[in-house]
Amino acid sequence: MTGEPGSRQTRPGLIHSLRDRFGHLVREMSKFATVGGVAFIVDFALFNYLIGPAGVEQITAKTIATVIAATLAFLGNRFWTWRHRKRSHPAREYALFFFFNTVGLGIAVACLALSRYGLGSIWPQVFQTRLADNIASFVVGTGLGTLFRFWSYRRFVFVDPGTPVDTEVNRDRGA
Repeated sequence: MTGEPGSRQTRPGLIHSLRDRFGHLVREMSKFATVGGVAFIVDFALFNYLIGPAGVEQITAKTIATVIAATLAFLGNRFWTWRHRKRSHPAREYALFFFFNTVGLGIAVACLALSRYGLGSIWPQVFQTRLADNIASFVVGTGLGTLFRFWSYRRFVFVDPGTPVDTEVNRDRGA
């Protein structure tokens, strides 16, 4: 460890510097990805069950599956991913979480609708298939929605850190 007495202790080297600066973000992203992976499996399995044996229309099936998966994701993110942050009013967190999930759902549904009904009207044998529905919904839609969700949850839903984060820039760098 280096540094002057009273200053923030840092480790020498680029890797240590990056780990010190972004380690918390990597841990949050890893937990977020794990919770999201579980929610994704629930979403994927339920969507395919609903459009297959249950005979539900694709957009309705995607909406139902996403709402159920989002409930699981809220619980996982609140009580594991961002458990170190102070809790604000639970109703506020829940409402914002589902608002941003609705936007994320809109992104996934828009990708599915664009594929199935937009591109599917031009090439129905390619874009009106179960494979195309899954790619549009889960690869493209969920990918874009996940980026939006991580940013919005971290920025607006689970905002107050439970422990203070040192945001000071090392003043010795410029001197």
